[in-house]
Amino acid sequence: MIFRDLLTDTCRTLWGHKLRTFLTMFGIAWGIVSITLMVAAGEGLRAGQAKVSQNFGRNVMIVFAGRTSTQAGGTRAGRLLQWRATDHAVVKQQSPACGYVMPELGQGGVAVTSSYNTGSFLVSGSHPEFAYLRSIPVAEGRYPNWDDEREGRRVALIGSEVNKQLFGSREALGETIRVGEFPYVIVGVMREKDQDSSYDGRDINKVFVPFATILRDFPNRPPWAADSVDRLLVAPNSYAENEECKAQLRRALARQHNFDPGDKEACSIWDTVEDAKAFEVMTNGMKYFLGAVGLTTLFLGGIGVMNVMMVAVRERTREIGVRKAVGASRRAILGQFFVETLIVVFLSGGVGMGVAYGICAAVNTLPMPQYFAGLIPTWETGVISFALLGTVAILAALYPASRAAAVDPIEALRYEPGS
Repeated sequence: MIFRDLLTDTCRTLWGHKLRTFLTMFGIAWGIVSITLMVAAGEGLRAGQAKVSQNFGRNVMIVFAGRTSTQAGGTRAGRLLQWRATDHAVVKQQSPACGYVMPELGQGGVAVTSSYNTGSFLVSGSHPEFAYLRSIPVAEGRYPNWDDEREGRRVALIGSEVNKQLFGSREALGETIRVGEFPYVIVGVMREKDQDSSYDGRDINKVFVPFATILRDFPNRPPWAADSVDRLLVAPNSYAENEECKAQLRRALARQHNFDPGDKEACSIWDTVEDAKAFEVMTNGMKYFLGAVGLTTLFLGGIGVMNVMMVAVRERTREIGVRKAVGASRRAILGQFFVETLIVVFLSGGVGMGVAYGICAAVNTLPMPQYFAGLIPTWETGVISFALLGTVAILAALYPASRAAAVDPIEALRYEPGS
């Protein structure tokens, strides 16, 4: 029997048992849909959290000064520490694993007035790289740059909510506002952004100015030193160097302020990289669990295919006997049942994959909640699904096909359906 005849005969047989074929294909297709959608949902959750986290900052560590809890260098425990405006330069020099080290100073409740309205906002000052490190998106203009920093210019980038309150629908770029008692020129307007966490308020409600300017116009008041800063922002050179960067900056600050590097109360660090790692472990576990559920469904579908094919062998015992009696070889019988199973499994798998990707595309056109990026099917999922599907197909086909090929023609011709 040539392959074309084998394929034609197989398709005719499948069409002759439409209900059985449909139910078998539905079980396999549902397994593929389950795997794809479940893994896509886990990936969408991971990507959504990563996006929101990146809106807060790019692998940033927020370093706060606290009180010493142990004695070090002859000093008493309980001493209050203050980071100074020059600490970032020392830390950067002594921490080669850290790519960014910068100071940040903020003053809350500052009256900000435009020609149209007034409000009370938080004024924040840092270096120009702050915009990159803290993911400050600019809709118009620019963030204060190094020329502004060196010359101590009174320029500002305003948050999107500040812009709405002070200017409404009017053009803000180039306008002069009063920040406290001082006139500032708006050089940039921030774009709206989602933010799930903060240490001093949402960025869209802030006025960003050069660090040198805020240190001059709005320094900390006593008992804080005039050159003190609220915190340091640090980011490692790479994801892999995070722990080394953290250890180096602790040692550098400990030498600078005379405390024990292991004293976490003296130098507390909010490490967003650790938070991201913990969430990644959770989402990966969820994704693997959902994938395992889908995999179980797929294998159950495979067992269903095998059972159906075994029933088909039993129902077609006389047919097999006639074929073998007129000269059909074992290989021809084996090939027919094997091809029949492969057609059922791979056709249903292709349909299932198409349905799953269609559902993903349809769902992704809808508005998504903050922590969910939609159903994101990955190429890895497709490859794994088809690899598993191939395994199921072979396992589901081999045993029934071998049983069919092993039927004795004389016994098959004596066989009565229902006996």
